[in-house]
Amino acid sequence: MNAPAGLDLASLPDRIQSEVQRAIQRSVKGVEYFASSGPSLGSTPKDILNVRGTMNLYHYRPQTDEIYRVPVLIVMATTNRGYILDLVPGQSFIEFLLTRGYDVYMLDWSAPRPEEKKLRMEDYVLDFIPDCVRHVQQDSGETDVSVIGYCFGGVLSLLYGSIFHDGPMKNLICFTTPIDFREMKLFSNFSDRRYFDVDHLVDSIGNVPPEMILSSFEMLRPASRAASQVQLWENIWNDEYVKSYRMFDRWATDTLPLAGEYFRAITKDLMWDNKLYDGTMSVGGRAADLANIKVPILHAVAEHDHIVPYDAAKHLIPKVGSEDKEEVMLKGGHVSLVAGANAIKRLWPKLDSWLGERST
Repeated sequence: MNAPAGLDLASLPDRIQSEVQRAIQRSVKGVEYFASSGPSLGSTPKDILNVRGTMNLYHYRPQTDEIYRVPVLIVMATTNRGYILDLVPGQSFIEFLLTRGYDVYMLDWSAPRPEEKKLRMEDYVLDFIPDCVRHVQQDSGETDVSVIGYCFGGVLSLLYGSIFHDGPMKNLICFTTPIDFREMKLFSNFSDRRYFDVDHLVDSIGNVPPEMILSSFEMLRPASRAASQVQLWENIWNDEYVKSYRMFDRWATDTLPLAGEYFRAITKDLMWDNKLYDGTMSVGGRAADLANIKVPILHAVAEHDHIVPYDAAKHLIPKVGSEDKEEVMLKGGHVSLVAGANAIKRLWPKLDSWLGERST
């Protein structure tokens, strides 16, 4: 009897043996997976420069003899922890910047306590960020500061830059930052003012729980968690795959609650009234018009971003008043754009090339 076309009978024993060995490895590695805690994240040496309430300002210790004159302040999104940019040695954006000669600071966030439910948008834009900028200036001895904002950290950085447009911000870099919130389709549907009573929610529970925020992200791709767990099992024999999975899964589920009043402002001013896009946004009575931003700006967007789709992000560069402005679209998703193997090859070198010549 002839073998079916394309089937190499001579290779069958080796293939069967390989599958048996892989099945054994899956069983062994599966036990190891549940018995271990995973890699240590966020381990690049740093000092705590300032802690106040939900705000944490870190200074990473320089790793080169010479550093660029202009320090860099990274502003993280208020829903996520900053270690996504400092995973493990060799896969750390922070480490990359340090080895390229930048003086790096990070504004990271802690979970707001119940009594901090009254934190408002103006507390973040008019208090926390300016306070961190002042500490960076004092610590570095430099007046100029470059700001990098990731996702909603980019929104906060834009609000800060548009209000303090004659201030110390020398360069602005935004990663996957939304401008037109009507194009955040699922979030827009979730927060439809006809059905979503944000006042009742905030007045009843105070801070918005992380479970609610995480569920809204997961609804963007309802089957993604199940699919990723199947892939994990298929590749659990591969130590590098498991290491990467654990790093990103830990960060993705390590979601922070949002202060109630801050969430109320996000819902009403951005999701409902789309004021940032329309040019009518104000914070604490101070106009926050993107046209006021005149500093060099780079906006990096991801080709396959399911959280901040391109239609929500594409208006940033046209709306700012800068002459030196650039949008770069790179392959990847919302997270892989900035962290992981994709980012190492694409975004990080681009950012270094752009920022280096503007940091002297």
